[in-house]
Amino acid sequence: MHWLTQPCPTPDAALYQAAHQRQAQLTKPTGALGELETVVMRLAALQRRELPTLNAVHISVFAADHGVADEAVSAFPQAVTAQMVANFLHGGAAINVLAQALGATLEVIDVGVKTALTHPALISQRAGDGTANSALHPAMSHAQLHLALQAGADAANRAHTQQADLFIGGEMGIANTTAATALYCALLDLVPLEVTGAGTGLDRAGILHKVTVVQRILNLHRAAHHDPLESLRCMGGFEIAALTGAYLRAAQLGIPVLVDGFISTAAALLAVRIQPSVHPWLFLSHMSAEPGHAFAIDALQLRPLLDLGMRLGEGSGAAVAVPLLRMACALHAGMATFAEAAVAGKL
Repeated sequence: MHWLTQPCPTPDAALYQAAHQRQAQLTKPTGALGELETVVMRLAALQRRELPTLNAVHISVFAADHGVADEAVSAFPQAVTAQMVANFLHGGAAINVLAQALGATLEVIDVGVKTALTHPALISQRAGDGTANSALHPAMSHAQLHLALQAGADAANRAHTQQADLFIGGEMGIANTTAATALYCALLDLVPLEVTGAGTGLDRAGILHKVTVVQRILNLHRAAHHDPLESLRCMGGFEIAALTGAYLRAAQLGIPVLVDGFISTAAALLAVRIQPSVHPWLFLSHMSAEPGHAFAIDALQLRPLLDLGMRLGEGSGAAVAVPLLRMACALHAGMATFAEAAVAGKL
């Protein structure tokens, strides 16, 4: 697994500056397009071209089950994971609709659904039949962790082969907000009560029960706190590990990453802890409705593009943000300069 700590390319500072200079020449007050200017300048530096594009978008959705679902931490039964994978494969989920609207490549990877599925479009890279119950045992073995990380790296490799301009990782796994919450608490020194949310729709009593389960997970695996790989192995899910591996490898291959919501940001935090040079390659798509998400946003110092109260997962929030990034690129490339439009610039 030597690839995990391989450094990522450094953004091109000269092209960032060239894009910045172009923004200053466009027919608008400097900074008038706000974050749209920032993201397009970052994309220019990452793609090493003054006029970046996001035509080819690659979406990988990783699915797996969690043993901690036995602790009744979700409003939905564990069987929903496999049922939703089938829904992805038949084109009926939100991410299918969004991917089609974007003209994006969409793939579904089984990294450990409890009930294995067979479908010609399904990529099977299973690390196990779901993780162990992390409230009682480490969620996965070292070998399983490596398999799940590699599944993510392989997805990024496919995106690179397809010359993707942007990588999006999605996830599906009943009880994965519990795993992500435990990871947030361990890595950021947070208290479960202030981080734990409703997930798939728990009521107040359900959330309080989930808090106690997260605390049990943290107590059991206290020695793993602050070690990203050990925290991931002991508390995480196969799909979170796959996302972590995908983000690491995409950045190493020079592919910008648009991070989805609460679960995906846990993987982004892990990826940055494992290899800090991943950070410039990450864009945060939206603010999740999960209360703990704000803590990771602060830790990563990334600004979400959208705040729509979304908490679906699947990569859906990231997919919704793609048109915004595309518009930023279109404005940057298509607007006239003051000289071209014969408009007087700022005095």
